[in-house]
Amino acid sequence: MSKIKITETILRDAHQSLIATRLSTDEMVPILEKLDQVGYHALEMWGGATFDASLRFLKESPWERLRKIKSKVKNTKLQMLLRGQNILGYKNYPDEVVKAFIEKSIENGIDIVRIFDALNDVRNLELAIKVTKAAGGHAQGSLAYTTSPVHTIEYYVDLAKKIEALGADSLCIKDMAGLLKPYEGEKLVKALKKAIKIPIDLHSHATSGLASMTYLKGIEAGVDIIDTAISPFSMGTSQPPTESFVATLEGTEYDTGLDLELLDEIAEYFQPIKDESIESGQMDPRVMGVNINALIYQIPGGMLSNLVSQLKEQNAIDRLDDVLKEVPKVRKDLGYPPLVTPTSQIIGTQAVLNVMAGERYKMIPKEVKQYVKGMYGKPTVPIEKAIVKLIIGDEEVITCRPADLLEPVLDKNRKKIAKYLIDEEDVLSYTLFPKPAMDYFEYREAKQNKIDETLLNDEDVVYPI
Repeated sequence: MSKIKITETILRDAHQSLIATRLSTDEMVPILEKLDQVGYHALEMWGGATFDASLRFLKESPWERLRKIKSKVKNTKLQMLLRGQNILGYKNYPDEVVKAFIEKSIENGIDIVRIFDALNDVRNLELAIKVTKAAGGHAQGSLAYTTSPVHTIEYYVDLAKKIEALGADSLCIKDMAGLLKPYEGEKLVKALKKAIKIPIDLHSHATSGLASMTYLKGIEAGVDIIDTAISPFSMGTSQPPTESFVATLEGTEYDTGLDLELLDEIAEYFQPIKDESIESGQMDPRVMGVNINALIYQIPGGMLSNLVSQLKEQNAIDRLDDVLKEVPKVRKDLGYPPLVTPTSQIIGTQAVLNVMAGERYKMIPKEVKQYVKGMYGKPTVPIEKAIVKLIIGDEEVITCRPADLLEPVLDKNRKKIAKYLIDEEDVLSYTLFPKPAMDYFEYREAKQNKIDETLLNDEDVVYPI
């Protein structure tokens, strides 16, 4: 057994989980060189919700963030999270977009692309894995972990074999809701290590209070890499703390070899940011505790906060328990999908509507109809015909890979944003998030015009002859 490698999540999943992805690039830059000195296996710092949040809330270019981080981090691999054929959005995109996005991500500095599909439909992973490898990146295929009568160890072993056969360089057990129990995790890792040859990365969230124990059992069972977060942004709906695992494994056969004193300096940098987040209300103390609802209803922390938000908007927070009980019923109706973006939003919204309408499936969002029609991929088990009929009537369910039905869009979108276009990355930003991207382009142009105007009016500016 070699030493355990650590992927640090502070620059992506940790702040996504605890402060709604609001850590800005300016807050990251001063600590990057220290993070680079640690000797992490990788820094997870892009993808997931960071792209959307950068454009929508921070008025930053996510591409510029990637380039800035790459310029400061010279020794550590940079990692991103990609939702397979969904890229970073909430629907499937044409193959040309997936290909262009991954190529540009690697060109701008990404080394490892963690690729998952919300339905564990390997057809939605295949292209992304192929393109990542062709572009010189490390393709980490993922199995989205969940629990149900059909999500057995045999199911996950079969899925892992298929992912390895696609050419993945490593496998991630992606436990987004903190559902993987320690002894079940030990069994799963042992079974996977017998079945596949590629390295295994264990990713979990501390939402249910199980993650640290599951990590330890996973390490003993043969896991190669664990995902942790520097302590101020660890635990709760985030990952277990980096320092605690470095200390726990020190002096053992699994010793990480990382320096606790250096990690402490990094923690000291992030502590005031955490304190400020709490004072401003950005970090809700409730996300820091143990939430047993995750185990009872299989609901990830981010999905729970989304349900609370939806109910508050309708002055119906008193119906939360009813909604929590409805979620597993909807999930069963719709073929036991794992609850991760975008399926968590699809199932959660339908559960809220079922409760609020007082009648199940009286109101059905277009996303639920698209899901039942097969436009996101293949559910874990076939949806009962009566449910299909109830939701999409006599419409036909597709059986092909959803992206096979999609037309190219990049040329059309390039023309739409011609006025604001600076580089090809702008086309990709607009394709994934049209309104947030356009709002950002307008903000960027106004900001540049203001700078130009200031320079023109500045009498101290010396112009070359």
